[in-house]
Amino acid sequence: MSSDPTTTTGGPTNADGALDRETFAALFRRHPAGVAVISLTDGTEPLGFTATSVISVSAQPAVLAFTINDTSSSWPALSRAETVTVNLLAADQRQVSTIFATSGIDRFAQVDWHRSPTGEPVLDGTAGWISGRILERVPAGGSHVVLVAADTAEIANEEPLVYRNRTYHQLLEYEI
Repeated sequence: MSSDPTTTTGGPTNADGALDRETFAALFRRHPAGVAVISLTDGTEPLGFTATSVISVSAQPAVLAFTINDTSSSWPALSRAETVTVNLLAADQRQVSTIFATSGIDRFAQVDWHRSPTGEPVLDGTAGWISGRILERVPAGGSHVVLVAADTAEIANEEPLVYRNRTYHQLLEYEI
């Protein structure tokens, strides 16, 4: 084991013994994650937001999850939605990620997209997408974990976009 001078140790600072926010955030900034745009429809209007919290929960049945902050402008619509599409961004879609992370703009006016046969917005040029029915919204701190039963998917031959330490990355082939 090496002694890395950049390593820091944080500890519980809250009265309830919970890890302090700064240490927790610093740790997860360094943990790489795939970048997705969660899209849905509010009435007839397409909505979407960038997420790096998408995970596979179960392969059989196919269930995935993602989180959304309760203060997100997309939360009110998502709290009512029955279905969503998870668009897994491709390595060349950094700008798409930035657009869907920006508040107060018409996000869909700036990207190419289409509607799935069931009406959900699907972004063009992604590494793939999954549509499904929302099973549950579980409160977790200042966020909600949203569980989705996947029912339709498309896989493209594109490399994924990865986010780590506030920077986008592209995966490289590497063998040992």
